[in-house]
Amino acid sequence: MSEARPRLGGLLTREPRVVAAGVGVLAEALAQQAVPVETVDWRPPPEESLAALNTVLGDPRRAAANERAVGRMLSARPHLVDVRPASEVLGLEPGAFLHAGPPLEWERASGPMRGALMGAMLLEGLAETPEEAERALARGAAVLEPCHHHRTVGPMAGVVSPSMWMLVVEDAEHGGSAYCSLNEGLGKVLRYGAYGPEVLERLRWMGAVLGPLLRDAVRRHGPIDLIGLIAQALQMGDELHNRNRAATSLLVRELGADLVAADAPREQVAEVFRFIAGNDHFFLNAAMAAAKAAADAARGVPGSTLVVAMARNGTDFGIQVSGTGDRWFTGPAQVPDGLYLGSYGPQDANPDIGDSAITETAGMGGFALAAAPAIVRFVGGEVPDALAATRRMYEICLAEHPVLQIPLLSFRGTPAGVDVTRVVRTGVLPVIDTGIAGREPGVGQVGAGLVSPPAEVFADALRALADAVRPEPA
Repeated sequence: MSEARPRLGGLLTREPRVVAAGVGVLAEALAQQAVPVETVDWRPPPEESLAALNTVLGDPRRAAANERAVGRMLSARPHLVDVRPASEVLGLEPGAFLHAGPPLEWERASGPMRGALMGAMLLEGLAETPEEAERALARGAAVLEPCHHHRTVGPMAGVVSPSMWMLVVEDAEHGGSAYCSLNEGLGKVLRYGAYGPEVLERLRWMGAVLGPLLRDAVRRHGPIDLIGLIAQALQMGDELHNRNRAATSLLVRELGADLVAADAPREQVAEVFRFIAGNDHFFLNAAMAAAKAAADAARGVPGSTLVVAMARNGTDFGIQVSGTGDRWFTGPAQVPDGLYLGSYGPQDANPDIGDSAITETAGMGGFALAAAPAIVRFVGGEVPDALAATRRMYEICLAEHPVLQIPLLSFRGTPAGVDVTRVVRTGVLPVIDTGIAGREPGVGQVGAGLVSPPAEVFADALRALADAVRPEPA
């Protein structure tokens, strides 16, 4: 005969566990009496969002739609299959540029975005001087479109011009594809808005030497399983946004023999190894393309409240949601809170910029901070802050990644699949770890830190989802 269960579930026979939410009076009173209490930072949803929230939560399609959308995101199998010029894979014509974030016109572009576009004009031979490039862009000489509209993601300013070489990623499970440019490194680089001679010289070398050698190596090697590399890197201390040291090393190990086997001068091969070895962020762009392929697999599911893109152009922060198609919901980009280089400070920082938040969208980056405690030395804070940030993200996500696991959390999967309704209900915003670009064109990187989206973009998306709920037939 089985033992009888204690009455009231043992409530009266063991020490109580107290969780306090809302105002702090109760928690403070218990703490004064030496009673352990766990506080939860919770507040009721904004009153103006309640009607939309109730409508969306009552949508009979929602549960199945979210299960399908997040299932597609987590089952994606992105592989690096090629490296090719943007003119070939994206069909970019001279004078056409892609940029990070939601749509943007030159008149509203921030300093680093303007600097990157000016550098692209110089790189493509469409202007002789920065001043000439600026005047041409101001009169509309270039076509500007978001990277996301072309299955592409770009870090920071994210500017892609026809001659730049792109990582080509294909999803072996769902058949999609995604692209990202090659990583230049840190400091004074085009993606941070710098356009000096050293920036252009590096980009030309990347187009003449790095791109072709990587193309030949990847083709010789065959498809590279990016999720497999990312999973290993997470267990080696990366989070795949601001820390990619392990992932970069794993990629070099994967491609090393094929690079050495290249039919190219030894000095060129050595230059490529030196460049990648000196650039711990080299894998970031591959991680971004992998995340883009996974997120795109979840697009277009009617009734789904899953976020499939988070992106910033230095002026606006925008999100896209599976159930609302390609529509952008935008608000003002925020200035990150972090650590600054040298004499730079918050007054020198541009509002957040870049498509790299696609990593958080797919369960990496800021959502995986607990896997990379060393990241706090780069973005500020303490190790417990990194653990707390990841734990907080579970509150707003639909799932845990079955492959990307965090050793410090007993190999729990990273939180993945931001749910619009959970963000609005809890008031918890996604945490993104990011670089900080200088406010003025040409400055480059000034720091790194953490940032969150403006809350209104999720409220706006929620209202759009509510508007799309079809009424029950009479």
